Amino acid sequence: MNTSAQNRKPRPARTHRRTHQRGLTLVELMVSMALGLLVVLASTALLVSSKSTYTSQDDDALVRDTSRYAIENITRSVRQAAFENWDTEITNTTGLPQSPIVSIPNMTANLAGLDANTLTGSTSTAGIGDKTTTGVVNGSDVLAVRFFGVGTPDSGTVKVTSDSIKKGYGSVIDCAGFAIQQPTSQDTAEDDRGWSIYYVAKDANGEPELRCKYRADGGSTWSTVAIARGVESFQVLYGVDTNGDRTPNKFLTATEIDALDGTITYTETDAAKKKLEFNRKTYWKKVLVVKVALLVRGMQNVQGDTSGITYNLFGPDYSSANASNDTGSQIKVIDLDAGVRQRVRKVFEATIQYRNAAEGSGKATDIL
Repeated sequence: MNTSAQNRKPRPARTHRRTHQRGLTLVELMVSMALGLLVVLASTALLVSSKSTYTSQDDDALVRDTSRYAIENITRSVRQAAFENWDTEITNTTGLPQSPIVSIPNMTANLAGLDANTLTGSTSTAGIGDKTTTGVVNGSDVLAVRFFGVGTPDSGTVKVTSDSIKKGYGSVIDCAGFAIQQPTSQDTAEDDRGWSIYYVAKDANGEPELRCKYRADGGSTWSTVAIARGVESFQVLYGVDTNGDRTPNKFLTATEIDALDGTITYTETDAAKKKLEFNRKTYWKKVLVVKVALLVRGMQNVQGDTSGITYNLFGPDYSSANASNDTGSQIKVIDLDAGVRQRVRKVFEATIQYRNAAEGSGKATDIL
């Protein structure tokens, strides 16, 4: 009998001690820090990329909306040029409807323009008489449009009533959105026409904007209002009928049209009569189409290096032939201020038919 096995004392159950980590080795610490930094950098890069994409898309949408509104505003004005209301509400002394007030050949043209100019914004200078070459933004042009209004307001202060609407008041508006009423008589028709004048100037913060100059309340006081911010260049070409076939033969600048006016042969010698003869023969009354182009920029620097980009507002063919004498038709980013070179930019162009080729406004018998 094996007594040693019987006398052996049982061993106590083995207990497992939990060991607690009391620190990190230097290697573990360095690895964890490196991994953490990688995660932070990746998250930051994703955040910056998302914000940049959002800002870029937001600026792109802003540029498109700005240009759309500007083009629509200009298009409406040009289509209204030389408008005549043949459904007049004015009556004569016998109470019968008066003959419609129309543009007669002796009136000034309903379109006018300036190359590489701006306006001072004078409240007392009529039309484009306050022109200046000081502060011109990238060779931008000036476009002036004239047209007759419709209807009469109830009083000096316009009231929107059913009677006003019936008379058509408010259906013809200027570039600032104010209604133009019809002339009071044929004798005052020259001065009673509405105005919509477009030009580019910088605001107090140095941002370029397309502005509208208009005659306030149809009186002698003039006002200006910004209608589109971020317009770096505003260019205009005019489709001119040079042979009387009612089809534009050439697209010319305002300077080139003025040069053609310098070739007019006069039969009158009296200064007043000579002025009326000019009004009948001016090449501005031969304009049938207006082509406009805008270079519009965003508000923030979200682009990369754009210094090598060139914008041709009327296309590369026109720029290659005319950029040297039509300032502003070609814009090189490298020539712009360094602080704005990384802005989003787009070119927008529109060709607008001059619809109202009425008597005195471009009719062949009046201009040949």
